[in-house]
Amino acid sequence: MAKLRAFLRDNSILVLAALCAAGSMVLVPPDGEYIDYVNWQVLGILFCLMAAVDGLGRCGVFRRLSGILLRRLAGQRRLALGLVWLCFFASALVTNDVALLTFVPFTIGLWGTGRTLAPVVVMETVAANLGSLLTPMGNPQNLFLYARYGLDAGAFFSVTAPLWAVCLLCTTVLTLLLVRDGALPAEAEAAGEAPPQPPRRLLLLHGLLFLAGLLAVMKALDWRLVLGITVLALLLLDRRGFRGADYGLLASFVCFFVLVGNLARLPAVSGLVSRLLEGRVMTVSALLSQIISNVPAAAMLASFTEDWQGLLLGVNIGGLGTLIASMASLISYRQYCLSGAPGRGRYLAVFSGINFGLLALLLAGAAILRGL
Repeated sequence: MAKLRAFLRDNSILVLAALCAAGSMVLVPPDGEYIDYVNWQVLGILFCLMAAVDGLGRCGVFRRLSGILLRRLAGQRRLALGLVWLCFFASALVTNDVALLTFVPFTIGLWGTGRTLAPVVVMETVAANLGSLLTPMGNPQNLFLYARYGLDAGAFFSVTAPLWAVCLLCTTVLTLLLVRDGALPAEAEAAGEAPPQPPRRLLLLHGLLFLAGLLAVMKALDWRLVLGITVLALLLLDRRGFRGADYGLLASFVCFFVLVGNLARLPAVSGLVSRLLEGRVMTVSALLSQIISNVPAAAMLASFTEDWQGLLLGVNIGGLGTLIASMASLISYRQYCLSGAPGRGRYLAVFSGINFGLLALLLAGAAILRGL
């Protein structure tokens, strides 16, 4: 029973997606069209990027970046800002989930579990969720929408870059306001020491696989070729790399593809959702993300609108707000709880105040930017 509860807790999105997909299959029995529901390109590229980023993490790349940062900072406020920036910029390349899984435990280890920890972890979470909106590979919903609408890099960045710049300013100002200055924790001195040199063979392997994944995202390489190269390279050189993929997320996408494909074949449902979204795509997708998280919100709504700009902005801004609006937020909260830091209620209060405030501010700002 304990193992079942742990599975349900750690795979809540997958369980929800599977139940919804199963329910839709009652309304639309399985047939030959099901195979066309699944966007294999998204799944293939996600797997490649997950495996490569996991390999880079095992090579100590992110720890080395943190060490470089710490050796150049002095004082708690500057350290906090450096950590927040690290999450903000790194998330655009390695996804918000990976950024938080990498840097939040590192932050807890060097900061300690005092009262000043909560604002730092909250701002790292906000930074990862907002920094990841810049690029197609920054988070799963971006990659899905990039492939679903057949976008090119220029069109994508023309929508995300202006808001991303505003987000950088907001996170910087909030971090400076929330974190008081003071002496660095003693742990920070040891954390700033250079880690051992990573294995060159694995570093080169995963660096090249990551580059190939980026080229697949930008459509410079065929994603099927990159997937084949990645699988073959892992089989021959680093089988541990297969553990780095989030198979729960990949399976969740398959379930949501089935759900959305079936709903789109129900005229009453399709018409209702289309009318609801008309002229309100950004707002509706942001609000829906508060309930079911932004990745499934993107997968569910994409089949009912051609306003990809509004949907892209809505699900990314919608990662703010509730704790479940972005699964990355749950990652950092779980790390905070496991650290033994006091004041979970205080953490949630700080988290909610900052997230809902930024949610309202950025939705208004995005509406203004779209109207220019």
